[in-house]
Amino acid sequence: MRKILVIIDMQNDFITGALGSEEAQKILPSVLQYAQNFSGEILFTKDTHQPDYLESREGKKLPIVHCVEKTLGWELAAPLEEFCKSQQCPVFCKETFGSIQLAQYLLTENEKEMIDEIQLIGVCTDICVISNAFTLRSFLPETPICVVASCCAGVTPQSHQTALDAMAGCQIDIL
Repeated sequence: MRKILVIIDMQNDFITGALGSEEAQKILPSVLQYAQNFSGEILFTKDTHQPDYLESREGKKLPIVHCVEKTLGWELAAPLEEFCKSQQCPVFCKETFGSIQLAQYLLTENEKEMIDEIQLIGVCTDICVISNAFTLRSFLPETPICVVASCCAGVTPQSHQTALDAMAGCQIDIL
C-alpha cells in the first residue's frame, strides 16, 4: 500500500513568528511524532514569499510579512527541519495557498505507481491545508485524501472546525 504524508507549512512564522499561534505551537510535537511514525513517503510544503510580499494580492489582503524566502521565519520548525533533512523529504515551495507543483508531482507519481492514500497535516487548516486538499482532490479525484485533525491548526479553533467540516463535505476524510 502506497501512502503519502504531506506536511503543510510547518514553518517558524506560522508557529512562533509573525503569524504564530498557540494552536500551532501545541500541534508541533504531535506533527513530529506523526511523521516519525508514518510508514510511507513524506513531503513538505513551505509558504514562500519575496521581500515585495506587501505589494502582492495576498499581501494587500493579509498585510503581515511572513515566510520570506531564506529567512528564519521561512524555515521549517527546527525539529521538523532536522527530520526533513535526515529523511531527505522533498520540499515544495509555494507562492500561494495551494501547490499546483505538489499536485502535479503526485499525479505523475500516481501514474507510475498508484497512490492508495494521501494524508495532510499542518497549518493553517482554514487556508493552506484546505487549499491543498481541494487542489489534490481536483488532480487525483479517485485517490483517498485524509486530513488528520489533531495534527492541524487553524487561524482560530472555530475556523479550523469550519475548514474540517467543509473538507468532509467534499469527500475528504477527517481522521
